[in-house]
Amino acid sequence: MIDTHCHLTFPDFSGRVTEVLAAAAHVGVHSCISISTTTADALRTTELAGLHARLFASAGVHPLYADKPCDWAEMRRAGEHPKCVAWGELGLDNHHETPLPALQREVLDAQLAHICAWAREGLVKPIVVHCRKAFAQLVPILAASGIPGNRFVFHCFTGDTTDLRMALDLGASISFTGVLTFPGARELRAAAQLVPVDRLMIETDSPFLSPQPVRGSRPNEPKHIVYIAAALALARRANLAALNEQLDMNAVRFFGEALRAPTMTNP
Repeated sequence: MIDTHCHLTFPDFSGRVTEVLAAAAHVGVHSCISISTTTADALRTTELAGLHARLFASAGVHPLYADKPCDWAEMRRAGEHPKCVAWGELGLDNHHETPLPALQREVLDAQLAHICAWAREGLVKPIVVHCRKAFAQLVPILAASGIPGNRFVFHCFTGDTTDLRMALDLGASISFTGVLTFPGARELRAAAQLVPVDRLMIETDSPFLSPQPVRGSRPNEPKHIVYIAAALALARRANLAALNEQLDMNAVRFFGEALRAPTMTNP
């Protein structure tokens, strides 16, 4: 299994990353992607990934960190790191009152412009999207960016079927977290049935969103991805082993061959 989205530079994991990755490997998690939230964090994230063989990184500015300093040269340097496999997470968040929507949009527009410019120079990467209560606003922005829709993954999907259809019509992939395991998330499990199997991913979003068997505990950890995989298989009435294999192939195809497990073969 691959945890496609966690935040191992957060204070919750200070001095514990080796232990956390070992615990994840013990239950079959062969790779993790630590996602950055600011341009400075992008450098820390890629540096951390460089210390661990099966840890990878992203480079980007989270919308809830839009009020932090943005140094696009830092983001570019992080993106050039050999362990950086994606841009992001980027997007819009209408759940929280701050940062103000106008500032979130300003940072998003600048980030997309830089990503497009870097792509023209040959630095092309998939993009991790944060979208909370903002699908009608954000999807048209992404569509207008000129970036192919299949280069986006909407992480931590918790929207409704209308939101899902907008993301799927864009051509994006969809990633589910521990929210899928919550007893009250019946509509989300119904939405999970509608995603094409080749556009599915799973993640922990550690240290947040501990899945139901360990809900309420913090930090959530990559090892808990097993609960999310099981919940997704149950929701889709799928064989767990076959689904895990498909999820691995999806993540490798999306983020790159570096994430291929040593025992995986090309399909």
